[in-house]
Amino acid sequence: MSAISVHGLRKQYGSVRAVDGIDFTVDEGEIFALLGPNGAGKTTTVEILEGHRARTSGEIQVLGLDPERGGRRYRERIGIMPQEGGLDADLTVAETLRVYAGLYRKPRPVDETVELVGLAEHSRRRVQTLSGGLRRRLDLGLALIGDPDVIFLDEPTTGFDPTARRAAWDMVGGLRDLGKTVLLTSHYMDEVEHLADRIAVMRDGSIVAESTPRSLGGRNAAQAVVSFRCRYPGWDAELPPGPWGPPEREGELLLIRTDDPTRALSILAGWAVDRGEELAELTVTRPSLEDAYLQLTRLPDSAGTS
Repeated sequence: MSAISVHGLRKQYGSVRAVDGIDFTVDEGEIFALLGPNGAGKTTTVEILEGHRARTSGEIQVLGLDPERGGRRYRERIGIMPQEGGLDADLTVAETLRVYAGLYRKPRPVDETVELVGLAEHSRRRVQTLSGGLRRRLDLGLALIGDPDVIFLDEPTTGFDPTARRAAWDMVGGLRDLGKTVLLTSHYMDEVEHLADRIAVMRDGSIVAESTPRSLGGRNAAQAVVSFRCRYPGWDAELPPGPWGPPEREGELLLIRTDDPTRALSILAGWAVDRGEELAELTVTRPSLEDAYLQLTRLPDSAGTS
């Protein structure tokens, strides 16, 4: 069942179409990532879904309600983690959550929320003393304090160090276990790959691709690249025949593109063993999610340029 349903959504500012007739759905309990470069229309789309901006046209249902007309009933069922929070610096973590909890009829307990976002050791600290990463955890806590069914997370790990980002991923992944639906925006492709069940990519107000992280842009079906260090000039000419085209050079590395990486590795490994040689720095890769994203969001007039 869909928690979010968007059909023909448009938002126009004068002659500019910020969102140009997009369609997508998000299932209950799903983590859905909406991606795109700055100016693609994703922030406008999210603000419309949150009920903070009116649409020009189109049909939207979030939890069976129209965000423009849902009122308090709607606001109590969603949680919002904006890109930049506006927190009272003089309040403690617990006090901040308690103030926000008072806005809801059935909030999540403050102590439980503090624990959920990893701030139990910091609950008595004033907001002004928190690092950027801890403030973002508090922002997430504020999004969860109303025990919402749908949560909008806008760049949730901006400012986090690698350790804090991993902890945040565990927290967001845990929302799925709680049965929550999450709409996520992020510029970190590793984050999206780790968290999202599905992705929609926007460019110039339109959705140009929608898929799982694994198959976005056909990356799951793209050729694998087998690479290893070239031992000496001309070594590539001595390679045995196999399921690949002419090897490519990248510095001291040889790159072989193949649709059958398992067979290619078997042939290359057998050839190297017979010669008593090593395939140094051997790797097998397919296009990354970032590769697919950049290809999808590249402007048409930049095709073929570097």
